[in-house]
Amino acid sequence: MLQNTNATPTVEKIQELQPDRINYLRQKLDALKETLGTVIKGKPKVITLLITALGADGNVLMEDVPGVGKTTLAKALAASIEGKFSRIQFTPDLLPSDILGNSIYNPQKGEFFFRPGPVFANILVADEINRASPRTQSALLECMSERQVSLEGKTNTLPKPFMVIATENPIEYQGTYPLPEAQLDRFAMQLKLGYPEADFELEIMFDRKESDPADRIVPVMNCDEIYSLQQAVRSVDIERSIGHYMLSLIRATRTDSKITLGASPRALILLSRCAQAYAFIAGREYVLPDDVKALAEKVLAHRLVIDNKAKYSGITAGDVIAEIIDRTKVPS
Repeated sequence: MLQNTNATPTVEKIQELQPDRINYLRQKLDALKETLGTVIKGKPKVITLLITALGADGNVLMEDVPGVGKTTLAKALAASIEGKFSRIQFTPDLLPSDILGNSIYNPQKGEFFFRPGPVFANILVADEINRASPRTQSALLECMSERQVSLEGKTNTLPKPFMVIATENPIEYQGTYPLPEAQLDRFAMQLKLGYPEADFELEIMFDRKESDPADRIVPVMNCDEIYSLQQAVRSVDIERSIGHYMLSLIRATRTDSKITLGASPRALILLSRCAQAYAFIAGREYVLPDDVKALAEKVLAHRLVIDNKAKYSGITAGDVIAEIIDRTKVPS
């Protein structure tokens, strides 16, 4: 069985490190944002949201057209935190064992041994995840939610931290399979990079004239510090009224006539965790309603199934969430 070698700090040790450790982690996060900004130009909001998902111990789905830097951003993140990076190109013939690993027979010892697959990494890029069959896509479910791989009666723990950054082509492109709802629900956020503005696009071209900026990244954090960050995020306070506000948003998605499948209890947990991380990055020890508003669409939209009538009328999940936010009372 593979064992995680990263040290797991106890609650007592984490408490002893505050507040100096908290300030130290926030300084490191500023350096991380700056480093990623040298690779992905003009996208500070997306970078902040990606780091928010990392701090919340969540996975990210990036749906966008090819060539805008989705994989580059993931690779840059792994290099910046001194983590192990793996990339899997999803294709129709990809098998679950190509992701998870398999048992190999050793004729000298007369026994099988487990050969881990590329999923055993800190940052895993599932490139064009919707090009693989649903059977292969489902191989990631346990990894994404429980951070482990169960094969042949044995459980193998994944490294800490572990994050899946899946890229997805728009569903109208040829040769794609829609992601099942159970898998979509395991992504903390869905992000889009979009095309850069003209000045930034020109800068990107000249930055890569001689070499790739991602290859020149110097790590600014390590995996132990990321794990400490994830523990520190959980200490961010959520007032009861803010919790009720988030619950109201979640439950409203289940009763809206334009939605046939609303957000799950897992969505509430991830929304709260992302709000904690967002507040921590902003330098606060408590969550504000504005944090929830800023994250609601990113955390909830990909989980909702819109009614066909509303969909054909041009209404998106983001539109419905915006309506729900407008009519939901904000705690004072």
